[in-house]
Amino acid sequence: MTWKDSGNGKDPWQNRGNQPEDLDQMFEAWQKRLTGIFRGNAGNKQGPKGMKITSGGSILLIFILLAWAFTGLYRIDEAERGVVQRFGAYTKTTLPGLHWRFPYPIDRVDIVNTNEIVNFPFRTEILTGDEQYVFVQMVVQYRRTDPVKFSFEVVDPESTLQDVTEAALREVVGTSSLEVLVTERRDEIAPRTQSLLQTTLDDYQAGIVVTSISLERLDYPQAVQSAVDDTQKARNDSDRFVLEAEKYAQDLIPRARGSAARILQDAEAYHDRVIADAEGQASRFLALLEEYKKAPRVTRDRLYIEAVEEVYMNSNKVILDSKGSGNLLYLPIDKLIGDRERPRVSDNSTTPVITQPGVQGEDPSPIRNRKLRQ
Repeated sequence: MTWKDSGNGKDPWQNRGNQPEDLDQMFEAWQKRLTGIFRGNAGNKQGPKGMKITSGGSILLIFILLAWAFTGLYRIDEAERGVVQRFGAYTKTTLPGLHWRFPYPIDRVDIVNTNEIVNFPFRTEILTGDEQYVFVQMVVQYRRTDPVKFSFEVVDPESTLQDVTEAALREVVGTSSLEVLVTERRDEIAPRTQSLLQTTLDDYQAGIVVTSISLERLDYPQAVQSAVDDTQKARNDSDRFVLEAEKYAQDLIPRARGSAARILQDAEAYHDRVIADAEGQASRFLALLEEYKKAPRVTRDRLYIEAVEEVYMNSNKVILDSKGSGNLLYLPIDKLIGDRERPRVSDNSTTPVITQPGVQGEDPSPIRNRKLRQ
């Protein structure tokens, strides 16, 4: 519809035939009238097509125009941005401060707060992957980052956010079983939904950033309550057993390492002791060999006597000479029995016994004595 159609009953102000055919002509007539008023011409003059304008009407018209122009003032706060539209088309974005626009219906300003965190409550009923019914309630927090996209790319941002959130949540919940959702993946529902939601909003260029999603409720039918409770109890027991095993390992490993270190130290000490004893025996045998070379018979008799003495000292038998003098011999039986029960230790310094820790050794002195007697 054009301005020229006003004479055919299509005037948008419904003033059929009472308005001039051309809006520019009407403004030009008013401008001439206002010029005459400021020049002191207060007389009555004819407007276009016989319309009379008095001086009082001119003042009223000026007041109305000033009031109409004053409505174009607006203020933008620090956290806000103004999206200016002229006849519905985007014109510019205004920053914080005092601004003026053409009043309604020419210009329109949508003020968008870009720092405000908006809470969007959401609740729905969804079927899980194993066709179980669950009720989900969450709160979506978002911030409007691009005022132009927020105002023009989506028709209804709240409705769009509702639909996109439901679609993302259905994709997350619908691909998992109820048991997995309430146990293993309960903490993953909110972050996965937020990721899918943000991806879809970016594809829509909605000018919205989802800051967080908090899952408040995840209810399921009472028929599966016992199974869910058993699963949760088993999971708690599993976690407890793992913690106990870790605690036991933390206590056992240091003790095992300490025991291993102690065994290594004992082995090194045994190694050094065996070598030292072997070297000592070798040096004693070499010294004995030198004495044997000097006096073979005397040395051989001395070794024989020492061997017999050692053997008899460890024996429980009493040997008497049949050609004795007939004197009464006293035998301390109790002492002999006590000595037999106690382990006997040889005091022969020439026959040391080398024993590995934990292994009972053998005394090599009888073997040596037998070799010497041969």
